Amino acid sequence: MTSPLPSSSAASVLDLAPVVPVVVLADVSDAVPLARALVAGGLPAIEVTLRTPVALDAIREISGAVPEAVVGAGTVIAPEQVTACAAAGARFLVSPGWTDVLLTAMRASGLPCLPGVSTTSEVVALLERGVREMKFFPAQAAGGTAYLRSLAGPLPQARFCPTGGVGPDNAAEYLALPNVACVGGTWMLPADAVAARDWARIEDLARAASRLRVAGGTCR
Repeated sequence: MTSPLPSSSAASVLDLAPVVPVVVLADVSDAVPLARALVAGGLPAIEVTLRTPVALDAIREISGAVPEAVVGAGTVIAPEQVTACAAAGARFLVSPGWTDVLLTAMRASGLPCLPGVSTTSEVVALLERGVREMKFFPAQAAGGTAYLRSLAGPLPQARFCPTGGVGPDNAAEYLALPNVACVGGTWMLPADAVAARDWARIEDLARAASRLRVAGGTCR
């Protein structure tokens, strides 16, 4: 069985790179070249969202053909999706929100998971359950950097990957916060570049994103 994360690198998916690309694929044939471009640009953690019919096949293709990628499944909202994603080769799971039923299924899979939160109460509830790493979503709409900065004092043990409204103009502001380990975004995957299969452009955008800094230094 494939290890969820490379044993020789970071212990957490949040520490693999400053940015996790959030990928929505309409054509499964784009999965492997897109993943290779992102990895070549320095973004090995790739979240493929379950928003299209080909998502599971895309995860399976990337898992089999791009071993240097750490491919995960996003928009996981049901226990049966957890099982399907694990079978397809996903190495981490991301949800936009969570319930006890969903959280139990994600943790039972043995895969690293990032349950989504947008309120202080949700963060506290996850901390009570032993979860310290979370997706903050929708980041901008839920209060942005000001909200996360306010959480750092009373809840310093929580680490976040803000996603939703994060782009090249504000990513650095998020990454400067002490409780933000990385951000999720789509700006290195412009629709016209994907449609044109301009993998070189995507690699260049990924490389620029990989050079962003986090609080205390560069991401590992």
